[in-house]
Amino acid sequence: MIDLKEFEVWFVTGSQHLYGEETLKKVAEHSTIIAASLNDAKQIPVRVVFKPTVKSTEEIYSICEQANTTKNCIGIIAWMHTFSPAKMWIGGLKILQKPLCHLHTQFNRDIPWNDIDMDFMNLNQSAHGDREFGFMVSRMRKNRKVVVGHWQDPEVLEELNTFSRAAAGWNDWQGAKFVRFGDNMRFVAVTDGDKVEAEYKFGYAVNTHGIGDLVKVINETTEAAIDSLIEEYEAAYTLVPSLLKGGAQYSSLRDAAKIEIGLRTFLEAGNYKGFTDTFEDLHGMTQLPGIAAQRLMADGYGFAGEGDWKTAALVRAMKVMGSGLPGGNSFMEDYTYHFDPENPMVLGSHMLEICPSIAHGKPSCQIHPLGIGGKADPVRLVFNATGGPALNASLIDMGNRFRLLVNEVEAVVPLHDLPKLPVARVLWKPMPDMKTGCAAWILAGGAHHTGYSQNLTATHLQDFADMAGIEFTLIGKDTNLYQFKNELRWNEVFYQINK
Repeated sequence: MIDLKEFEVWFVTGSQHLYGEETLKKVAEHSTIIAASLNDAKQIPVRVVFKPTVKSTEEIYSICEQANTTKNCIGIIAWMHTFSPAKMWIGGLKILQKPLCHLHTQFNRDIPWNDIDMDFMNLNQSAHGDREFGFMVSRMRKNRKVVVGHWQDPEVLEELNTFSRAAAGWNDWQGAKFVRFGDNMRFVAVTDGDKVEAEYKFGYAVNTHGIGDLVKVINETTEAAIDSLIEEYEAAYTLVPSLLKGGAQYSSLRDAAKIEIGLRTFLEAGNYKGFTDTFEDLHGMTQLPGIAAQRLMADGYGFAGEGDWKTAALVRAMKVMGSGLPGGNSFMEDYTYHFDPENPMVLGSHMLEICPSIAHGKPSCQIHPLGIGGKADPVRLVFNATGGPALNASLIDMGNRFRLLVNEVEAVVPLHDLPKLPVARVLWKPMPDMKTGCAAWILAGGAHHTGYSQNLTATHLQDFADMAGIEFTLIGKDTNLYQFKNELRWNEVFYQINK
């Protein structure tokens, strides 16, 4: 499991020597209280660590340098309690490589109307000091999240929660490794892309292993390990009779378990955080990984089919960001439409590999022919997904930049049984409506593969895109095509100028 408490964000307060030692003692006292309160807040999933007040160019540079080299530090929350002249921040901000959140708050919530004097004003001037800091960050064209409000306000805590989760996902990509078994699906465009640029931009590496490398590890699996994993299957899922011991297809279940053990062993040995495969390259394997990919995703690995490494990496980042929240994240594909004018919907699924973290109820473990790939019938988990607010996200290589495209959706419980559809599935209504949502997705070049989330919001992914320095485009309840087309045009110009 992914434990976000392993990570920390540093609470850094800016001031200066101008105000004297008594004022600086108060600044440190207030900052300590705020940092401790944020650290204890149940809304914030990471540790919030107090750092001493920075009052000079040298101290600011040092704290930014330390943040860069501290492995479990995933970001900085900066606050100017008094007035911290922003020229002092230039050197530190120039080298800062960790995500930055500017918390525009003050220690006291209310003005003490009867007692306020100039001493109080000099101490509590964040409204003044944060603007000076904000100018310099903007002047340096540095991406950051700005959170405004009193530090005890539940909305402020939720915004810091969102920032922390996005920072955890971004941190997880740094130095991450994803493996492709085989190449991209032949002739397919959107699932491919520039892996060199991705490593430069995102920090993760994608490299290919021939399927034979995986098959070798699969074939080393012991019968005892297979027996143990099948016991897990029997406890967690409802197995169809043919897959039970003594059933006609029990050997297929053993083959599926053998593949899962081999895959997990390969990923752990290589310290990979996700993988892709393709049904066009399965030489030496008995069946396409179905239940194996599903269960590995449920354990936090990124996955996407047909060599789609961008979506595999995105699913992993979404898994990290959503860790500990109700609901799940999964590889997904827009598969077919329900064009009923009174109730239009999208049916999302894939050949096999939808993560059971999004399942409604106990999945059924089944076996069915695949129809493509030329291999034995694969074992898979079949289920309906839960209803409620959700989103689809697509990471696209536009040639001159990466674009993160998000469509907010409303998932719905299937209106009818689907007795002949042998795959996991989810129904949703795209925002703002079917026609606009689908047209906007196509205009933006959105892929057919996505990361589907029940527990993240568009804001999580917008913060994530800002940290990555890439384009973010949202299709939501307020989208209209006229404005959306203009946004795409303006973005094209901006990224040409800004590259």
